[in-house]
Amino acid sequence: MNSPAHIVLTSGEPAGIGPDLCLMLAQKDLPCQLTVLADLETLRQRKDLLGLEVEFIEEPVPALHRAGSLSVLNCPAAAPVAPGKLDSANASYVLAMIEKAVQGCLAHQFDALVTAPVHKGIINDAGIPFTGHTEFIAEITGGEPVMMLSTGLPSELRSHFKHSSYTMAGGTFPLGGLQTSLWIALVTTHLPLAQVPEAITQAKLAHTLETLLSDLQNRFQLKDPVIAVLGLNPHAGESGHIGTEEIATISPVLDAFRAKGWQLLGPLPADTAFTPKYLSQADVFLAMYHDQGLSVLKYAGFGRAVNITLGLPIIRTSVDHGTALELAGSGQIDCGSLERAVKCAIELSLHAA
Repeated sequence: MNSPAHIVLTSGEPAGIGPDLCLMLAQKDLPCQLTVLADLETLRQRKDLLGLEVEFIEEPVPALHRAGSLSVLNCPAAAPVAPGKLDSANASYVLAMIEKAVQGCLAHQFDALVTAPVHKGIINDAGIPFTGHTEFIAEITGGEPVMMLSTGLPSELRSHFKHSSYTMAGGTFPLGGLQTSLWIALVTTHLPLAQVPEAITQAKLAHTLETLLSDLQNRFQLKDPVIAVLGLNPHAGESGHIGTEEIATISPVLDAFRAKGWQLLGPLPADTAFTPKYLSQADVFLAMYHDQGLSVLKYAGFGRAVNITLGLPIIRTSVDHGTALELAGSGQIDCGSLERAVKCAIELSLHAA
């Protein structure tokens, strides 16, 4: 890639901290061309509220992003925006903004998409069925995506093999992902917990593993990844005494992939999976459901993690947090996760070039 990667950033729910994050990111030099999709009037009002100096550029310039400026494609909101006050009238605007960015990526106008958070509830309140960014983008691009979150960048994927340890009674142990980079993918995403067991089929698990392994090899240049797969039940089912999903569904799929030469650990009890023994062996952990994996990841690195969507024909990353309505316009936020999401998108774009 001779020219800098062109990253498109959607500003998310306008009443939340998305516009604030975009303006805070504008204060930094970045090694990419950056275009933000947003309601320009909202950005102007939020800029004044936050007391930030930002020059808005309405014609994209093919140059590196420089601190103090922001290239904006104006997407006018449907209704006036007030910080912290949701309005269902703007739900369609939020989705239209995402679709415009996705279509731009598909048309190679942009090299990668980064998304600020949206508010699922207000979109559903508007009468639009919506389970999340990941699923919505998949509807546009096709395919069945896999959600993966990371506390590191692609270049840091195996950094925990190089250094970092802690000492306690019994010896010195590697810290693994908890100090450097922790990578967790999900078999199911935004489902009620009661629906999770039925959703985990052999076909679903196999597809998730195929997507995860393919992207780790092709997008992350990890030749021979090691995947630690969590069980669904406590103690990974305790040999069938606390659930049979591990025996009937998970283990047969893992055995089939091992027969093809893949390195898979598990199914592991979730309560002991994220311990030095497995952190030192695995590149990525595969959790069966949302909170099983992401509670650990957000404890390890909330505010500096990146959400990466695998299995799409475009590159998409996002922040690890929500809209934080109560903090919109307060200046009491950190844009660390967004900055990491942009840098992750840049790295992936360079690998794809």
